Amino acid sequence: MLNFQNKMKIESIRPVHSLSGSVEVPGDKSISHRYAMLAALAEGASELRNFAAARDCHSTLACMKSLGASVEVQGTTARVTGHGLHGLKASWRTLDAENSGTTIRLLSGILSGQAFSTKITGDASLRKRPMKRVITPLREMGAEIHAWDENFPPLEIRGGKLRGIHYETPMASAQVKSAVLLAGLYADGETSVTEPAATRDHTELALQEFGASVRKSGRTTFVRPNPALHPVSLDVPGDLSSAVFLLAAASLFPESNVYIANVGLNPTRSAILDFFNQMGAAITVVNLQSKGGEVVGDLAVKGAQLKGGEVSGSLVPLLIDELPMLAALGPYTQQGIEVRDAGELRVKESDRIAALAENLKRMGASVEERPDGLRVEGRSAGALRGADIDPRDDHRIAMAFAVAGLGATGETRILNADCAAVSYPTFFSEVRRLAEG
Repeated sequence: MLNFQNKMKIESIRPVHSLSGSVEVPGDKSISHRYAMLAALAEGASELRNFAAARDCHSTLACMKSLGASVEVQGTTARVTGHGLHGLKASWRTLDAENSGTTIRLLSGILSGQAFSTKITGDASLRKRPMKRVITPLREMGAEIHAWDENFPPLEIRGGKLRGIHYETPMASAQVKSAVLLAGLYADGETSVTEPAATRDHTELALQEFGASVRKSGRTTFVRPNPALHPVSLDVPGDLSSAVFLLAAASLFPESNVYIANVGLNPTRSAILDFFNQMGAAITVVNLQSKGGEVVGDLAVKGAQLKGGEVSGSLVPLLIDELPMLAALGPYTQQGIEVRDAGELRVKESDRIAALAENLKRMGASVEERPDGLRVEGRSAGALRGADIDPRDDHRIAMAFAVAGLGATGETRILNADCAAVSYPTFFSEVRRLAEG
């Protein structure tokens, strides 16, 4: 039986036998951020349906509103009216990205091209996250940016005339690539970004939907400046990174049968499905179609015996958001899960490597923590037991251990469980419903 309690931000989880039923996950966070920003730069009113319920994306909407765009939200529909590429206005107050790294990094690119100065900050967690990775190329383009210790928010950005550059990112990062491409809209010539490995391409697809000139050659993306961006009417696909928690939960139990509708299956994001299938998961993709340049489909998942596996090298940037869930699945697999070359996890919403190792050990797992990853032993190391989980205010850690708790013995308590609302506000209630199905 599953027993959830929500007292003082604690969710109490007990073992279940299966999950069954149909569900739609919230709108994709990555896509919602980008649509909101570009809609604020378009000339006219855009309608963005199934806009992400995540707090992060509403932080972006609030920032765009402070910069002069008209923003209305009704249910899951966001209507954003922009005044053209050069229609933003200086905010009378400091912009607050709250907990959203995507907001502050991508918006830094846009702000670098404005004819005014802006200060942007975030919460205590965001103020510890590195920004030099975007500051460096934006300064090369001509922006004047000041940061605490040259690396951390708050950022003070004095925009102006930018020059087009070719930038080779030292690490595979969709946020860095996106910041440079968005700044490139304001440059005096073509801007290009070359990546060491492929990353999600939502920015490129969104730019094309709004009317910008974008092209790709291998791992290099080019954008031409000063486009006339037009408003759009688009549906945001469901967030695959949110669906992963339900895929993992259903896979744990032989009698599970869960159907997840309208999920974004962009090829730069769907590597997680290939990895799950390599582990032996029973996931079927149906009803594939294209919407707004994005691939969308439904996922049917049943319980399966999971073998485990390794994530390293070029696979890491493709699975970076899914690594917490994969690591927490490790004790339920035959061979365990090993993550290498993923030092980036230490500078996410939390030090995710440390958070995973600490909480898995609390549940009785055998874990080896490493500087750039961790090794989680499989079922032979023994069953997990319920424990108090400290997610460190990290939504993906909270949800990953909620899933792990479904198969553990005894009660698992997720402390400060409200942090899951950053990406999936209804996660706990949806899991409860599926468990009772």
